[in-house]
Amino acid sequence: MPEIHELSALDLAAALRRGDLSATEVNEATEHRIATAGAAVGAFAHTTPELAERQAREADRVLTEWRAAGSPDGPDAPPPFLGVPVPIKDLNQVAGVPWEAGSAVMRGNVADLDDGVVTLLRNAGTVMVGKTTTPEFGFPPYTEPALGPAARTPWDLTRTAGGSSGGAGAAVAAGVVPVAHGSDGGGSLRIPAAACGVVGLKPSRGRVSPGPYGGESIGLSTNGVITRTVRDSAAFLDVLGKPWPGDSWVSPAQEGGFLAACDQDPGRVRVGLLFEPLNVDDLDLHPEARAAAEKAAAILEQAGHEVSEAPRPMTGTDWMTFMPLWATFAAQIPLPPGGEEGLLPLTRWLREMGQRTSAADFANAVVGMQLLARRLTQAWSGFDVILTPTLSTPPLPPEELQLPDPEADFEAQKRFTPWTSVWNMLGAPSISLPVHTARIAQRDDAADSVRPPRGAADTGTSPQDVGDSVRPPRGAADAGGVELPFGAMLGAVRPGTEALLLQLAAQVEEADPWLPRLAPVMERIASA
Repeated sequence: MPEIHELSALDLAAALRRGDLSATEVNEATEHRIATAGAAVGAFAHTTPELAERQAREADRVLTEWRAAGSPDGPDAPPPFLGVPVPIKDLNQVAGVPWEAGSAVMRGNVADLDDGVVTLLRNAGTVMVGKTTTPEFGFPPYTEPALGPAARTPWDLTRTAGGSSGGAGAAVAAGVVPVAHGSDGGGSLRIPAAACGVVGLKPSRGRVSPGPYGGESIGLSTNGVITRTVRDSAAFLDVLGKPWPGDSWVSPAQEGGFLAACDQDPGRVRVGLLFEPLNVDDLDLHPEARAAAEKAAAILEQAGHEVSEAPRPMTGTDWMTFMPLWATFAAQIPLPPGGEEGLLPLTRWLREMGQRTSAADFANAVVGMQLLARRLTQAWSGFDVILTPTLSTPPLPPEELQLPDPEADFEAQKRFTPWTSVWNMLGAPSISLPVHTARIAQRDDAADSVRPPRGAADTGTSPQDVGDSVRPPRGAADAGGVELPFGAMLGAVRPGTEALLLQLAAQVEEADPWLPRLAPVMERIASA
């Protein structure tokens, strides 16, 4: 059998049910990888070893009794992911666990309740091993928080893991856990998935409820997961895709579930291939980013689907509809007295812009976003899905994104992620697939830019202990370059069509499997 850290969530759940592994054994292996691989990539803001140990012991008790009773199906069967470790992004609340959202102004804050998605994950039997890192309040597409470690892609510790679910992406790609919770308001599941070489699915608006404690606002953001396989993404959408009373939007239920849909034939699908940016008017697209989308297009065409060029129905100016919405969300965040001074420059800049946005400006921006979504849907009416690169470049060194001037920082973010946020505006599902890797020349000064994973002592391992064992000497990667992942993104034209998206993604995965695969840095850890 493969090593525990190589198993998908579905395979791990099956091994636990058979009794091939115990939940306690899985938890101990996970704790070890949190302290090694997880610390190396800055994946965790907080760990919860005592809670995880209690949950693992309880899972073993339930599974032992179930097997002794003859392993009955139906209502007497255990939850689908009993004993499987799943961390929670530190933007969400877990009762009794720190909830600091990557911000120094939230230092020491502890949640007193579980968010709805946490309740659903508990009900599915998952073991909560910790909180993953996020940038301050989840705004940028890199994970350089004011509080907690910076998240790095396991493919190159000098480069960002993306964001804002950067810790989740790094944890999954590093083989710490098979699946990690995250959220996506402008690409925050798909960006780290691409930067880390894993799978990130943004569900439709109304598919995963923010209830019972969160409000939908205008429906840009949604919860979801990052995984290593399409089937795991589908299975966890079955777990999380439950409405709460009072939801403003509810996506139609999938008959038979999303996991079962992965094995169904989608028929001949119309795929629109798009390389032009949607949030800026000019872009230097990295050739390997383009190659990722072209590879996915070739696989889909070979599978019998119709692939043709899609139009670019919007300009960078049109995209700026998004700006007052994003800024107003920043301004809405309640802060403790004096907290404004403790914010990072980007967050403060967004809040100041949001505070200058009038109610009429905000209402006009909401209408503008809705009209833009109608225009996109009409322009793409001849397609079922749009295929783009996920990112315009390989994962970048963080200093190329986190800039001293917040306005320049935001412009760099847009150029790094020219497509993802449009599917948040549309409310339609979108998935990033790790279809391509390529060797990229490494800059000689990149090694000096690495910020050690602050907070690694949280796991009992010092940054120096981990970093020295996995980081190549300065310049070592320069001779032959460094292998980096590139994602291709499928975005549905219409909301509520996750099944179609998952069917296409499953076909891509079957034609060109990306597992078993560990990033080179993690292979060195595994063999150490």
